[in-house]
Amino acid sequence: RPVRLPPPVAELLGIELVEAGGGECTMKLEAGEQHSNPMGTIHGGIICDLADAAMGMSFFSTLDEGESFTTLELKVNFLRPFWTGTLQAHGKVISRGKTVGLTECRVVDADERLIAYATSTVMALRGDLAKGR
Repeated sequence: RPVRLPPPVAELLGIELVEAGGGECTMKLEAGEQHSNPMGTIHGGIICDLADAAMGMSFFSTLDEGESFTTLELKVNFLRPFWTGTLQAHGKVISRGKTVGLTECRVVDADERLIAYATSTVMALRGDLAKGR
């Protein structure tokens, strides 16, 4: 099964690819009221999805033909509230082993203020493990 880019979840949330390659990726979200929690700030899960997308695409950019990957662990630190406007997520591969990798992401607002910081441990999949993933 071919990889769908952009992923359906990115289309649902409005996450856009800005650039990706060489173990790095920038994603963008025009955050609106539809992304809010009951208190009116952007829901943490939306920020987590944005960061996960940037980290995933940064790792995806390092894969060879026929390889896939899966996330083993994801951690997000929420550092300041955000209401509406542009968020950018800058994902980067920090360590790339043969099987396990570590990625990080800085989610910033239009003034480059750090809104959230995330890390993710990922595993490259090959052969039968990569099929259908």
